[in-house]
Amino acid sequence: MAHKLPLSETVGMAIETLRANRMRSLLTMLGIVIGNASVITLVGVGRGAQNLAEGQLSTLGANVLFIVPGSNDTRRQGIETPKTLVLEDAAAIAEQVPSVRRVAPQITLSEVVQSGALTATATVTGVTPEFLPVRSFEVAQGRFLSDSDLKGARNVAVIGPDLRDKLLPTGEAIGRQLRIRDQSFEVVGVMAPKGAVFGSNQDETAYIPLTTMVSRLSGRDPTYGVSLSFISVEAKNEASTSAASFQITNLLRQRHRILRDDDFAVRSQKDAQTIVGTITGGLTLMLGAIGGVSLLVGGIGIMNIMLVSVSERTEEIGLRKALGARSGDVLLQFLVESLVLASLGGLLGTGVGLGTVALVAAATPLPASIAPLTVMGTVLLSGSIGLFFGVVPARRAAQLDPIVALRSL
Repeated sequence: MAHKLPLSETVGMAIETLRANRMRSLLTMLGIVIGNASVITLVGVGRGAQNLAEGQLSTLGANVLFIVPGSNDTRRQGIETPKTLVLEDAAAIAEQVPSVRRVAPQITLSEVVQSGALTATATVTGVTPEFLPVRSFEVAQGRFLSDSDLKGARNVAVIGPDLRDKLLPTGEAIGRQLRIRDQSFEVVGVMAPKGAVFGSNQDETAYIPLTTMVSRLSGRDPTYGVSLSFISVEAKNEASTSAASFQITNLLRQRHRILRDDDFAVRSQKDAQTIVGTITGGLTLMLGAIGGVSLLVGGIGIMNIMLVSVSERTEEIGLRKALGARSGDVLLQFLVESLVLASLGGLLGTGVGLGTVALVAAATPLPASIAPLTVMGTVLLSGSIGLFFGVVPARRAAQLDPIVALRSL
């Protein structure tokens, strides 16, 4: 009478069979190793991109609003931004919106900045003294722009640390001269490192008084007046951000005589984080799916090699059945072999993936990381793939007729 083999004996037989064919087992596991490593690496890189974007956005300030010109259609279609935001709008917001603490209008241009024989293409931004507290920037050396600089439209500049390294690599930067177009500017300060925000490196920027920007570089439009690139607004606190956004929107609609579509937009840090989170989250899912395809290919490889193994071990299966092994024992042995291949490959791939994620985090600015639950899920997925793709070979082995199998002996 057939008796059921203990599970430990079945597992031992499966492992011994795989050890007897080490090279084939290792090559079969390779697909799962690559698949697991790909999933963990790609998801880790995706999370790193999300962490980097969120870190950059967090520097904007929780109670800071950004008012940008142009309708939603023009921004979506990449059309040149119309001149719908002017300096008078910033003044009106500062005077008439009670939930606002500070307003910092700015004009941004891309210009060639020169110091002696050294040149660099940099962002030149015309700002007011309010820019510093509103945007939470800090000055590392010298000073920032003052009210007297603004009133006198002085040719002074505060530069970012990267721009200083490019144009003034030696000696003290304070008091040195830079040329923007045909104008000479005295460096009065160097900003502390800030990094990139929205893909723009803030450390390669030269800040000059807004009045100097208008009179020397950007000019005044005879129809619109002083057109702004955007306005940064600091609400009194985080709780009043929504109220400030509502009041600013109503005020600008009245000033611009808007009846239908707005020709501006008010954005907060939370809005930007929601948009970025949606994009990076979708990117992470897509990268994980790409890695999942590699796992699928690895599972097909396991099924293929197990089918070959069934064909090669026909006589063994027939002999075992003739000696009393049940079909369930044969089925379980082949399933265990598939599970061991997939699980070992999954563990090795997990190690490779974690090492790659750590290397990316250490060697690049991308703070790549992977959640423990994701690692556990990937290992379990690889084991499940082994079971799933091992079912067909195991069933074929279990259904072999022992008499037919023994005829080949």
